[in-house]
Amino acid sequence: MLKSLFSGVSGLQSHQVAMDVESNNIANVNTVGFKYSRANFSDLLAQTKAIATAPQGQLGGKNPVQVGLGSTVNSMTRIFAQGSVQNSDKNTDVAIQGDGFFIISPDGGNTYKYTRAGDFKFDAGGNFVDNNGFIAQGWLRDPVTGTVDSTAPIENINIPPGLTTPANATQEVVLKANLNSGPLVESFSPAYEVPSGAPVAPFTTALPAVDDNGFPIESGDVGVMFNEVGEAFSLQNGQGVWASFRESTVTSGAVTGGLAADSAESITFDLDDGSTKTVNFTFLAGNTAAQNAAIEASAINSISTVTGITASVNALDQVVLVNDNASGSASHNISVNAVSSGNTGLAAGDADQSAWRYTYNAAGPTTAAGADKEFNTIASLREALENQANAEPGAAGIEVSVNDQGKLELTNTNAASYNVNLKMTGVSGGGVTENVRFTRNMEAMNTVLQAGTAGKSFSQAFNAATHSSSIDVFDSLGSKHTLRMEFRKISLDAATGSEWAVTITVPEPATIDTVAPTFEKKGSIRFNNDGSLATYSPPNISFTANNGSAPDQQINLSFGTGNMFDGMTSFDSVSSTSGISQDGYTGGDLVGIRIDQSGTLIGSFSNGRSFGLAQIAMAKFTNNEGLSTEGGNVFIQTANSGDPIIGTAATAGRGFIQSAALEASNVDLSRALTQLIIVQRGFQANGKTITTSDQLLQTLIGLKN
Repeated sequence: MLKSLFSGVSGLQSHQVAMDVESNNIANVNTVGFKYSRANFSDLLAQTKAIATAPQGQLGGKNPVQVGLGSTVNSMTRIFAQGSVQNSDKNTDVAIQGDGFFIISPDGGNTYKYTRAGDFKFDAGGNFVDNNGFIAQGWLRDPVTGTVDSTAPIENINIPPGLTTPANATQEVVLKANLNSGPLVESFSPAYEVPSGAPVAPFTTALPAVDDNGFPIESGDVGVMFNEVGEAFSLQNGQGVWASFRESTVTSGAVTGGLAADSAESITFDLDDGSTKTVNFTFLAGNTAAQNAAIEASAINSISTVTGITASVNALDQVVLVNDNASGSASHNISVNAVSSGNTGLAAGDADQSAWRYTYNAAGPTTAAGADKEFNTIASLREALENQANAEPGAAGIEVSVNDQGKLELTNTNAASYNVNLKMTGVSGGGVTENVRFTRNMEAMNTVLQAGTAGKSFSQAFNAATHSSSIDVFDSLGSKHTLRMEFRKISLDAATGSEWAVTITVPEPATIDTVAPTFEKKGSIRFNNDGSLATYSPPNISFTANNGSAPDQQINLSFGTGNMFDGMTSFDSVSSTSGISQDGYTGGDLVGIRIDQSGTLIGSFSNGRSFGLAQIAMAKFTNNEGLSTEGGNVFIQTANSGDPIIGTAATAGRGFIQSAALEASNVDLSRALTQLIIVQRGFQANGKTITTSDQLLQTLIGLKN
């Protein structure tokens, strides 16, 4: 009988413990990071009244006869289920999504404690602390390498108040851009200026172009230039123009008249393509010289579309041959190859040069003086035009230059009696098609410039495809300097690709080169025929600001990887910069801190820079339930929890960190209240066991009476 009393008592005690556990759970329903517990009941050792017996013959076996002695709470289980994450307005609040614990220390890292409550803040000394004043543990930024090494031992997270970052000199400029390789561009600039005059030392050939600062520079291949609306000339070898600086005139001797009989005559002209053209006509017996001259002129005019020559008769009954270089399809020079007789007044060899052929040769000008001209750059075209203009009979003081608008400019100066009669037509025939765009650019120069007037004639503008990008770089003092990179298309190779000139400039008094102009450095960038980057130069510049900062600052230029598309490219699309960056910055003060998912505390500075200042460490245990609680939302390691495995968030099974948020208690109030009812009923039932046993005892005692 007494056993039932003791069982009831043990049941009351067990349910009282369960009530205490559930009460604690409910009390912490709003405790940040709290993990609820449950009481685990077990029965006590039973009293055996009869042991079990095995079957014997025809008699079956018997089960043991045991009487239980009640219940007890033999363990508590802490449930580490994920609590809901609630956003907060404090950027130093952090919550763990997944497994793991924050590591905190009350004594500078000598001992560690662990918590899921991420209500951290900075104290007056810059320590990153929880509500107990325990300092969060992690890794700090190495001031030498500028990185946070998460493989190093953990330490107190401390960010000194008033933290500043010193200036960092730029070490690398990264540029990703496309340079338009197509026949129509939107971004272009005039060809560089080229002065008039003969070469001067150290230049032995054509005068070079000059840039905006007056320094010699590559003038650019005309073959890859563009007209005033951005259309490519795309000159091919042999294309060009005929240029005539004066009207070409040949006056015959006296034409024979009063012949006794009809006389068959012929004149043969040499043509530019190496062929000849013969015209036949007849002088009639008894005709006057004027009449025969008219017959001769009419015959010559009948083939003008081939020879380019027109004929007329002057007052002296002479035939006057004129070639004004007006026809693109006709010949451009007067040259008599043969005549049938002297009756025509002309003789073999009668010639007067009318035009010179200026043709494009991508390999460069190779023509000797006095022959047809070749050019490849606008500087060589300018020189050839000027040299020939001044070589014409009676000419002197003709100047040809390229002005700041990229236009060829011809000026008739210091010529007392020579009138420039400029006429240009396109080259065609002999397997060469006329380049209409180039012809139009040059035809704009067609005009008459009277002697002594200093009259000028201009072509249309020659333009080069260009693109520029600028970025501010920093010296060791944190001063900004604008680095400008200008790209200008200068040549094209059908087999290998295109080449662009690169001009890098910095504002004076800064320097990036040792030779004048010291504020700029020139190089080139070449592309493969698939638009990928081939090579570029210079790979770096040596920058000196000349303001007291460290001299010879090496800045690497990263334009991409050879034969790849990860940097500069040259496709048939608009020239544009898709990315440009540099790694320098001026000094700045800390203005704010945010925390990312890896637990890195990222500082934002007044100079616009931000970088990791520290990283929160996290610990993971083999058995979370083996941890012991100390109150204050703090756990400590026990023999059954295992050793902490320390690392960064979101690695090796550790959860990630969410900033400006807190993990709420995982107590489910509806479950806890329901459990209270269950515990209450259990307690009541055990109480009833005791009162019922008491009544039985009372009956037993009453038997004596």
